[in-house]
Amino acid sequence: MKKTITQDHQHDGIDRRGFLQCMAWAGTGVVWTIGSGMANSRAFGQKPGAEGKGAFTFVQISDSHMGFNKAANPDVTATLQAAVDKINMLPQTPDFIIHTGDLTHSSKPAEFDTLDQVMMGAKARQVFYVPGEHDNSVDDGKLYLERYGKNAKGKGWYSFDHKGVHFVGLVNSAALEGMGKLGADQLEWLEADLKARSSSTPLVLFAHLPLWSVYPTWGWGTQDSEQALSYAKRFGSVTVLNGHIHQVMQKVEGNLAFYTAMSTAFPQPAPGSAPAPGPMVVPAERLRSVLGVREVGFVPQQNSLAVVDMPLAGG
Repeated sequence: MKKTITQDHQHDGIDRRGFLQCMAWAGTGVVWTIGSGMANSRAFGQKPGAEGKGAFTFVQISDSHMGFNKAANPDVTATLQAAVDKINMLPQTPDFIIHTGDLTHSSKPAEFDTLDQVMMGAKARQVFYVPGEHDNSVDDGKLYLERYGKNAKGKGWYSFDHKGVHFVGLVNSAALEGMGKLGADQLEWLEADLKARSSSTPLVLFAHLPLWSVYPTWGWGTQDSEQALSYAKRFGSVTVLNGHIHQVMQKVEGNLAFYTAMSTAFPQPAPGSAPAPGPMVVPAERLRSVLGVREVGFVPQQNSLAVVDMPLAGG
C-alpha cells in the first residue's frame, strides 16, 4: 500500500486518492514518531522504546456531538463512553485528554451535562477543550466559555506547558469571526505567545478545523492558517491536531506534522466522494471501526511525539 503522495491535482501536497489508503492504514492503529520534521511508523501493538524520565502520554478525542440522534448513530453517548473505556484500558494512564471540539450537537445545557458526566469516568482527570461550530453557533460560544473557557482568551484560545512541551489551543470555528478563521486578535496573541518559547521546545497546536487545506470546497481548512503556522516554523518539532472531518489523515510539511482525528459519534465521507460533508451511515456492525481515539506519547530523549490512532472496535 502506498504511503506517499502520487497525485497532487491542486498543487498543495495532498493526494486525495492516497488519502483513502492513508485513512485505512492509520485507522488500524499505526504509531507515528515525529522528530525534526520526519515521520516514521510502527504497527499498533508493537512495544515502543524505553521512555525514560519526563516521558508522558495524552489522548485526543473529538466530535462527540452529544445530542445527535439520527441514523448515522442513534446513541452517541454510548460511543463516547466506549471511547472513555478505551482510554481507561491503556496500559499507562494518560496525563490528560484533549478534546478538539463539537462536544455537543446543539450547544444545549443538557448536552454539555451529558458530556461532563461521561468524561468524569476517565482515569485521566484533566481535560482540555477547544470549541467546534456546534458548540458556539447558537450563542456565539457563551455557554461553552462559561463551562470550559474561564481562563482562556477571546473566544477560548489559550496555551499551557507540560513536561517541556508547549501546547496551544486555538479557535477557528467562532460564529462572528467566521468558520475556518482565526482572526487578527488571536493571531496577534499567538505570535506573542510563541515568541516567548525557545525554538527547541516541542510544540503542539490543536484546533477544531484543520490548520491545513484538506478540502477547501467543503470548507475543510483555515483561511489564515498560513500566518499562524509561520510563527511555528522556527520550532524543531511541531505537531498539529484537529477534528471536524471525522476521519484520520496526515500530512508532513517540513518540521510540521498534521493529523486529523476520528469522531466518537459518526463518520463523514472522504473529501470529494459525496456531494457534501455530513453524517455518513455505515452498517451498525462497522460503526465502531470508523470511530476512535488517539494516543500521543512524548519521549524527551528523542524530542519526538509518537501518535497512535485506535478505533473503538477491537483491542
